[in-house]
Parts: sequence; C-alpha cells; structure tokens
Amino acid sequence: MIRKIDLIPSSIKYLIALGFDLFALTIAFFISYFIRMGLTDSTFSQAEWIVFSIVSVSTLLLFIKFDVYRSVVRYFNAKAFLKIFLILISSTVIFYAAGFFIDAFVPRSVPIVFLVLATLQITSARAIFGLIFEKKWFDEREGVVIYGASSTGRELVNALTLGKKYQPLAYIDEKKRYQGRNVLGLKVYSHKEVSKLLKKYGKFKVLIAISNVDPIRLKQIVDELEPYALELLTVPTMSDMVSGKRTIDELREISVKELLGRKAVSPIPELLSANITNKIVLVSGAGGSIGKELCRQIVSNLPKKLILLDVSEAFLYEIHQELTEQFAETGNPLELVPVIGNVQDGLLMKQAIQQHRVQTIYHAAAYKHVPMVEGNVIAGITNNVFGTYEIAKAAILCQVETFVLVSTDKAVRPTNVMGATKRMAELVLQGLANKEHVTRFVMVRFGNVLGSSGSVVPLFKKQIQRGGPITITHPDIIRYFMTIPEAAQLVLQAGAMGSGGDVFVLDMGSPVKILDLAHKMTHLMGLTIKDDDNPEGDIAIQFSGLRPGEKLYEELLIDDNAKKTFHERILTANERYLPWVEVEAILNALTQSIENDDVDAIRNILIEAPLEYRPTSLPKSTESQSSPTLKNKEEASLDASLQSITA
Repeated sequence: MIRKIDLIPSSIKYLIALGFDLFALTIAFFISYFIRMGLTDSTFSQAEWIVFSIVSVSTLLLFIKFDVYRSVVRYFNAKAFLKIFLILISSTVIFYAAGFFIDAFVPRSVPIVFLVLATLQITSARAIFGLIFEKKWFDEREGVVIYGASSTGRELVNALTLGKKYQPLAYIDEKKRYQGRNVLGLKVYSHKEVSKLLKKYGKFKVLIAISNVDPIRLKQIVDELEPYALELLTVPTMSDMVSGKRTIDELREISVKELLGRKAVSPIPELLSANITNKIVLVSGAGGSIGKELCRQIVSNLPKKLILLDVSEAFLYEIHQELTEQFAETGNPLELVPVIGNVQDGLLMKQAIQQHRVQTIYHAAAYKHVPMVEGNVIAGITNNVFGTYEIAKAAILCQVETFVLVSTDKAVRPTNVMGATKRMAELVLQGLANKEHVTRFVMVRFGNVLGSSGSVVPLFKKQIQRGGPITITHPDIIRYFMTIPEAAQLVLQAGAMGSGGDVFVLDMGSPVKILDLAHKMTHLMGLTIKDDDNPEGDIAIQFSGLRPGEKLYEELLIDDNAKKTFHERILTANERYLPWVEVEAILNALTQSIENDDVDAIRNILIEAPLEYRPTSLPKSTESQSSPTLKNKEEASLDASLQSITA
C-alpha cells in the first residue's frame, strides 16, 4: 500500500491534500452551524455562503503561502501541527471579520467550534498517516518480482504468500506463452519490461526462481538485470530442497563467482585420487585460503593420513577444528595431524616428513600480497624461495613421491618482488627435478581466486556495505579470476600429471576488468554508482593509483607455446629452466645478501637472474631486516646428505 502511495506523482499528491483540506473545512463549517443551531434552523443565506467561500479560500491560500503542502506528511510533527493550528486561528479571525463586514449570521460560538473541528480533521489525518508510515502497519512485506513463471516460480509465490517477509508483485519470464497472462493472480512480464515494472512498483528485489540453472544462463540473466541496480536473490538448488536441507523460500544472494559464468567441468577421478587415495599427504600453508580448500578436497578422496602444516597457530586451529567437526558428523576415521612450523626450517620439515612417512606434498605456504612483500623483501625471499627450497630438500631426502608447488600468474614476467620470488621458486624445483632422486616435482600456476584473503572481492563487499567508497588502483586494471574450489580441484588433478619439472597452467577463462566488477557487485546489492552521470548514486569509486610492482594485467605464460593436456582446463607450459649449478649460484648469492641485510643487492640479483623480472620502480630501500642464517652447521650437514643422494 505504502509502496503504491510513494509512487503517486507529487502533483497528484498535492491535489489530493488540497481536496482533503477543502473537504475538512467544509465539514467543519457546516457542522459548527449544526451544533449551534440544530438541523432545522441550519439554513444558509447568500451571505453565509460568501463567508464560507472567503474562509475556505483564504485558509487554503495561507496553507500554500506557508508551505504546508511542501511538508512530507510521513514526518508530521509538533512543529507542523503548530503551523497548521496558527493558520486556522487566522482563519477563525477571518471568519469573524467576514461575518461582520458582509453582515452575515455568524454566532460567536460558531467560529470557535469551526477552529476545533478543522484542527482535529486536518492535523489528525496527517498524524495518522505519519504513524502508519512509522509503524509500517501496511508495509510488513517487501515487494519482490519472481524471475521464472514455471513450476519453481509458482511454488515460490505460494511459499512467499504464506510468509510475512516478501510480497510477490509480478513475474518476469522469457517464454512468450506466459507473457501478458496472469499466473496465480500475478501478471507475467517480458524480461525486456523491467523499466516498466520499476515505473509501476519502484525499487524491488528480483528472486531468480530457476532451479539448477546453468552457470552460463545464470550469468546471462544477471547481465540483463544488473544495469537496473536491483538486488538479486536465487532459490536453493533442487538437490538441497529434495534433501530437506533448505526450503524454497530460503533465498541466497547472487555470488560474485556466478558473474564469471564458468560451467563446472567434472573432475577426472583417476587424477584426483592418484596422489591422495590411501596415501599420506602433507599440505603446507594449510590455514590459508587455497590450503584450506586443498585440505577439504583431499579428505574427500580418502587419504591414509593428512598432515596440516602452518606457521600460524590460529589458522591451523581453524582448519583442524573444521575438519574434526566434519569427521565427527560423517564418521570419517581419517587421522589428522596439525603441525605448527615454518617451511624455512629444513630440519623440522625433514623430521615431520620422515616421522609421518609423507608420500605427497602440496606446498601452498607463501607470502602472496604484492605490496607487503614489496616492503619486506628479505621476508619474501626467505619464505617463498628458501622456504620452498628447504621443504623440497627434505622431500628428496625422505623420498616423497610427489611434490606440488602452488604458483601464481605473477611469476610470469614479474614486475614485483613477490612474482620474482615465485618464479625463482619454480626454477629451484625445476633444477632439483633434473637431479637423480625419486621425488617428482610439479608446479601449478594460476591467477586470482575469488574470496581469498588477497582478493578484491571481500574488500569491495566490505566497502559497499559501509557505504563506500570503493577503492581501485587504476580504471583499466584487469585480472583473471577463478573460484577457490575450482582452483584447488584443478591443482590436485594437475599434480598427478607430468614426469617431473613440469609447469602446468590453469585455464582461467576471460580476464575481468576490475572497474566492471565493482559496478556489478554494487548493482547486485541493489545500489547505484555515484559519479558525474549519477551524482545522487549510493557508492562512489576512488582511483588510488597502481601500487609498487603492480601490473595493469597479468599473464599465465612466459612463452606462448602452451600445450593441451587430456584435461580441458589444464595446460602445460614450455618454460625455460636452469641447470642446478646455476640455480645454486643464485641461491648462494641471495643467502650472502640476506646475511648482509642488503636489500638493494637482493633486488639486483633478482633482476640479473633469468626471471625476466623488470620492476616498475626501484625504491631506495631503508629495510634492515634480521633473518636467521640459512646455513648453520646442522643445515650444512643436511645439504651434504642431499648432495650425496643427488650427485
């Protein structure tokens, strides 16, 4: 009801208010004579009619003059009441004066009764209307439009009608046989008539009632509706409804991953189970975004034991607790072993791997935030390069079967230290892969994942929820995106491919312009972008400039000679590698520079190494970071053991 009142044009509301006040003044005028004279004696001469005309017209003119009709009725308060009351007192004075000058019959009590009756009618109506708005007596349910008039849409309408949250207004459907007709009392509109619905109902939510909709089709629907800045919700999947996990009216927001429109590719079971089923598996960085998802998917492939390794006690506890609770519910007898430790500690890595007889390692531990590593070069080198080297050495010594490095697209022609360290880590493993041992080294490279700690998506969501602004480094910046579950699943499968030293690249689909992503996220939450074209919008966008080492776009290949594998989303890259002697020389130079706390020398080593590292800027380092010596006596003996095995 209130929604429809809001949509009435201001001019019509003005005429309605004017008409009501005239009606109230008329009633007050004649009732005041009736109370004084009685029904039989309440006859009016021409003079009384003239007085009535003068009083009513002058009152309405005073209302107009003092902006009574410009006030918003829903916010009627004591100040507005006082203004109307003072005007009506003036009208009462005019009543007496008109009766005197026109020589009309105006008993002394009649104008007083008129004042009381007019005040009660005019102010009470406004007060009641404001109270209705404030208490929302007739506005308990929010208006929604159902996208889809088929069986799911009809079931949703029936469910919502019984509830108290949403009021179905209409359907949208692309099928012409439905359009223009009524279904369950609601009219069906074409998907091209959204603007017509907005004009009729104002802002509303759209509930997409197409169960098990294809991701590509869902993206098309979202693309059609997104420009209207309408909040979109979807019904649960059919499997969830059939299993009883959720009911049809338990709606959820459209997630950003559905903007990608990527159709899920069924995994190849042989690849998923090859390195996991009945094997002892270790995940480094198990508490990180990718590490957690790797753990979740690993346990579903029935390993013999899973070792969770992370330097953060809090993150390690979180994933261990999640999996423990899951096992309690499902009765999974899998043994979980949480290990707090740093991959830079080679002796600890050797001890953990040897003690648990690890057969497969997924190395996801890394510093990955570009600005953080750019400002902490020594920490980035010691963790991303030497951490990888230490755990890889331990894997060789303990005869681990498979070692999978989770790499990044920023390793391709890096412009920042983080990317350079990840490419150097790849070279370390490629060099080790060419030595004689049983461990098979595999590297898997991919871009940004939605929802990770380093992703823009959770940042944008927080900024939108607090009213903006959304901060973007550059209007033309683009990135590849993939969901965390898809990335983890492909990492597990890619890890089962190759003979050793292979670099695999995940098919990330088409790149996404970050500015477009910000627009879409804002619109999907029912808000508009505030800019020069729409100064009354909800959320502003600010451009902060590219950060040190940040690219406008990322690449996944150094060469363009990627080859297809038997998995449609996994490619193999033909990347340059170095003999171990050259890799070792670079590591020794880096070690010496770290011991000297010489960040400038470290940068120069990275530039001169065959990493294709070309920093966008070379800030003069003021960094002085202490780090543990990487080659103490015990580690030297570990190196000697490694050399004797791999010589």
